[in-house]
Amino acid sequence: KAMCSGKLQTALLVAGYFVYLLVGAAVFQALERTAEKQEKMAAAQMKEAFLQNFTQLTVAEMEQFMKNLIEAIQNGVYPVGNESQFEESNWDFSNSFFFAGTVVSTIGYGTLHPKTAGGQIFCVFFALFGIPLNIVFLHHVGKMLSLLCKKLGKFLYEKGMRKKKITFLTLLFFLATGILVFLCLPSVFFQITEGWSYSEGIYFAFITLSTIGFGDYVVGKQSNRKYFSYYRVLVAIWILFGLAWIALLFNL
Repeated sequence: KAMCSGKLQTALLVAGYFVYLLVGAAVFQALERTAEKQEKMAAAQMKEAFLQNFTQLTVAEMEQFMKNLIEAIQNGVYPVGNESQFEESNWDFSNSFFFAGTVVSTIGYGTLHPKTAGGQIFCVFFALFGIPLNIVFLHHVGKMLSLLCKKLGKFLYEKGMRKKKITFLTLLFFLATGILVFLCLPSVFFQITEGWSYSEGIYFAFITLSTIGFGDYVVGKQSNRKYFSYYRVLVAIWILFGLAWIALLFNL
């Protein structure tokens, strides 16, 4: 009964956690998408005016254009290519879910952030409750994985292996498996999808899972590459379970 109750609690926690992220993603999308469209239209008009009059611009006007361009880029608007690129949103559901995941995991790349007052206030409360929920989630998943460690240790003990050797081998097994599953293989995936070198993929994976999150490498941000639907959702799920693996290492 206790085991069934524990499994039910874990299942409810995992379901509640992902529902929290899904709701957060939907709210961020609703609050930010309209404002982003207006920014993109303003950036497109600014670019068009520059192309028509760049030979007649004064130094002061050129400097103002550069300031506006830098501000647009900092807000995630890249006025390059044709108008069809302006129709692609940084706040579609995949990107919004990815953003929600980086908020509760405290990675905070900084390349995508809410700019409306409503989005910023919601982000404060979303993080206020989401970060503790994330810690509880990672703790529970870490405990579930540590039970697998115990089962592996018990199996080796029954085979006549000494306890110190079992502890070392168990830790080595989960360390090696985690490095393969959460660092090495995803880096190949990022190399193919993002066009990065393998070392850049390893670097991104480590900086992300360690929650350092410099923001110099972020998935799904290159305007010249086509990404499949829900690419960033899958990356967000990889991040969450990668953090659970790190929580397991701390438990061990």
